[in-house]
Amino acid sequence: MLVDGVFSGGGIKGISLIGALQAAQERGLRFQRVAGASAGALVAALVSAGYTSQELTDIICHTDLKQFLDEKKSRLPLPFMNWLKVYWKLGLFKGDALERWVKKLLLAKGIETFADLPEGSLKIVASDITRGRLIVLPDDLPDYGILPEKFSVARAVRMSCSIPYFFYPIPLYNRTGQKSYIVDGGVLSNFPIWLFQRKDRTSIRPVLGFQLNSSYESLQAHKVKNAFGLFKALFLTMMEAHDNRHISKQDARDIVFIPVSEISVIDFQLPESVKQELIQFGYKQTDDFLSKWIVGRKPRK
Repeated sequence: MLVDGVFSGGGIKGISLIGALQAAQERGLRFQRVAGASAGALVAALVSAGYTSQELTDIICHTDLKQFLDEKKSRLPLPFMNWLKVYWKLGLFKGDALERWVKKLLLAKGIETFADLPEGSLKIVASDITRGRLIVLPDDLPDYGILPEKFSVARAVRMSCSIPYFFYPIPLYNRTGQKSYIVDGGVLSNFPIWLFQRKDRTSIRPVLGFQLNSSYESLQAHKVKNAFGLFKALFLTMMEAHDNRHISKQDARDIVFIPVSEISVIDFQLPESVKQELIQFGYKQTDDFLSKWIVGRKPRK
């Protein structure tokens, strides 16, 4: 059965999406189009390139995630240097290692730019914090004077994965030379299921979403007791509010909720055993969901 897939952001928690893919593939689901933000953008790109869940399991379990923490070397004391990096570079880590890793994986499947993929098969969400807008790659690249078919898929993934203050933002220039800073797509839409819905809220084929969170009806209220709590609440509200408002109860029937709560989005030191646990958790949540999912809906024309 052909479906369109949407993968939410969630940093390292995104490893559980590999298990979700396994469950979907075992039940005969194939993805015609995919979309995602942050970690979901990475998974969507690899799925569009043709990677199977087994291949992704082998890759992630044999990858040392700490390699993505590519700090710029300095002789200055570490705490002071970290403050300087955040102040001047707007992040702790360059993110170049992550982009190289994604590029290598995509090239292994013959994918380098969006021209190497079927048109419209992959959509990646990022945030232009300079212009204060959400952007969809490759759709919005012409606004910056960039030909979509020439743009690197790995660079688009890198943009969407640029967790604020953690990875350096990516500069993007428009036709007049004005620079925009692009960061994590999850800042403005962490779960862009709206990408595959038409104005009448119908879709060409079933849309199956994978959300690294609890169901929207059971989300906990944000606790604000001090300035740090306020900042966290503000950041989470930016990530959740747009998507929460957009998703109706009808939409939620087509969303697999994978509530990974005990893992930090930036825990790049997970042992293989925990990676396997995340994959198995994603598999079970999705398999249980799909066993009850109504798959007999006819695609709308």
